[in-house]
Amino acid sequence: MSSTSESEPSGASLSYRNILEREMENALKEIHRPPKGVFLSGLSAGLNLSFGALLMAMVLTYSGGFGSRLVQQATLGLVSSVAFLFVVVGQTELFTAHSTMAILPVIDGRASVRGLGRVWGVTYVSNLLGCGLFAALVAVLGPQMGIVEPAAFGTLASALLPFPGRVIFLSGVVAGWLMGLVTWLSAASRDTVGRILFVIIGTAVIGFGPFHHSILGTTELLSAMALGQGVAPGQFGHFLLWTTLGNVVGGSVFVGLLNYGHVALAGERQDVEFDAEDEAE
Repeated sequence: MSSTSESEPSGASLSYRNILEREMENALKEIHRPPKGVFLSGLSAGLNLSFGALLMAMVLTYSGGFGSRLVQQATLGLVSSVAFLFVVVGQTELFTAHSTMAILPVIDGRASVRGLGRVWGVTYVSNLLGCGLFAALVAVLGPQMGIVEPAAFGTLASALLPFPGRVIFLSGVVAGWLMGLVTWLSAASRDTVGRILFVIIGTAVIGFGPFHHSILGTTELLSAMALGQGVAPGQFGHFLLWTTLGNVVGGSVFVGLLNYGHVALAGERQDVEFDAEDEAE
């Protein structure tokens, strides 16, 4: 999600094709970027997004319990969105963003499936590694400082685990869909304030659900495992498999493919006419 290019019209909102081209260019840059750079950026994203799990656990610890489930989930959703701000505004490489936008140049014939698989794979592995490192930090630092009770991560884990695969998959679709919308709407925004609002609104819904997000949820479950909250490796593997599949489908199909399709069906002529009208205004 780069800044507005000089060729884009000022004032009015971007046309569908402007947004698509911007995201296509950004995705191509990442696909052709050296894997080491993508890995380090993905590692940073995994670490930074993990603050969402820590903040949620701190809220549960400090609150001593909420009288209302609605208030609890709204608070957790809001504090978790802060970590998504770190990642999206900071422009580090998050897997659930790439699952949406990195597919665009492949559909358009500008990149190969192999290139897509490489950037997905490197981003995914580095994100998970960042989550693991952060969970280790939480396990040592949290109880020692008294900022996190182990039971807080047990509460977070219990909201993600006791579901069959199909339910986790569909919940993951919703989370991936929301992340795709955040990425798309952030590209449509012309200023940082607008991007911040889109990120907070979209990602707070993920935490409010809570819907299954493969990267944020990994930190929650690994931290619960490290703090002895009864999360078995098999449960974590079950979560990660179905959540990852759902995130990819939600982002790539419900945002990437559909937005690409409706822009393509709109036709070049109509987009040119709309851009000309924007410039004239």
